Amino acid sequence: MLDEEETLTLIRRAKEGDKGAKGELLSHNTSLLKSILRRYLGKGVEYDDLFQLASLGLLKAIMGFDERFGVRFSTYAVPMIAGEIKRFLRDDGSVKVSRAMKKTARDMNRYIEEYAVAHGEQPSVKALAEAFSMEEGEVVFTLGSSRMPVSIYEQTDYKDEKSVTLAEKLPSRETQEEMLDRLVLRSAIEKLPEREKKIVILRFFRDMTQSEVAKAIGVSQVQISRIESKIMDRFRKELG
Repeated sequence: MLDEEETLTLIRRAKEGDKGAKGELLSHNTSLLKSILRRYLGKGVEYDDLFQLASLGLLKAIMGFDERFGVRFSTYAVPMIAGEIKRFLRDDGSVKVSRAMKKTARDMNRYIEEYAVAHGEQPSVKALAEAFSMEEGEVVFTLGSSRMPVSIYEQTDYKDEKSVTLAEKLPSRETQEEMLDRLVLRSAIEKLPEREKKIVILRFFRDMTQSEVAKAIGVSQVQISRIESKIMDRFRKELG
């Protein structure tokens, strides 16, 4: 970390348009940025995106800092950095997209191109669902992720679909609210420790009783009940 006088010197240079000074301030304050963004991990935003938001908050702090405030720069910067992240989490109405989903979208688009070359036409949503072992609604949602962050009510940009929204493209068997809840639930399950994940799958996707799960896991039924209650509390928080 820089001492206060070195920091002030760089801030003065940064305000005069010195990009190198901004770079130095960002570099020397990396540990500060990381310590702040750790508080917001696990809230649906990737680490790298959080770091970018924190960096933006620091840059705003640099440009807004006035030595006449009579406080250390770090004292002024911390709430600015945290505020930038919290503002994004509070105000951003877009659907957050994980790296895994973005990769699947890329793989899917590559598959569509190869299929079109081989068959002279694009595959149907049903064909894509079968190829990627997904439900049709998830296929549409995943393909839309390549243009996210985006609202599900935003119009698509395909030439022949100028007035169609992503929500309108979802299969009618499932509402967008139900699909989003299921995607959030899947994300919540993936975050669980391996044993807890297994308990959820056995209990709610294979309809096993607590006693049957206890026998399969090798613990008592009482322990399964306690673990299940703990998981349900966590899910309720995840799903709001």
